[in-house]
Amino acid sequence: MRDRNSEPLLPFVPGFDASRTAAYRPVTRAGRRPMSVRNESTRGERKVKRFMLLHFGFEKPTPEIMAAWGKWFDSVADRTVEHGGLRSGREISQSGTTDLPMGMDSITGYSIINAESLEEAEGIARENPFIASIRVYEILAH
Repeated sequence: MRDRNSEPLLPFVPGFDASRTAAYRPVTRAGRRPMSVRNESTRGERKVKRFMLLHFGFEKPTPEIMAAWGKWFDSVADRTVEHGGLRSGREISQSGTTDLPMGMDSITGYSIINAESLEEAEGIARENPFIASIRVYEILAH
């Protein structure tokens, strides 16, 4: 991620070069309404909501994993708001700060998608080639 207003946000699969796949469709923030304005938008006659998919688990990507991710990115491109990846992190608690390793229990990335319901978002998440698991949350505007 570079310029917050115009540069593409890169997919979150470590080691995955999305620009080499047909699935690469950079998502930018340019021209988008801030998420805090409203959670629902109208797509034709139907109302859609935003959902965050949190991706858990890390393993070194293989060509097969990268191909599966590329296929999934392609399949959700029309409902994607944003994808992002996480590299390193820290947990801050009352007892101090701890560096977070990348492993099977790590949050390694996220996707924000448009869907009509939690059930539809779950169905989309089930098609994802996740490593350990995915958690799906509806995003509420404040």
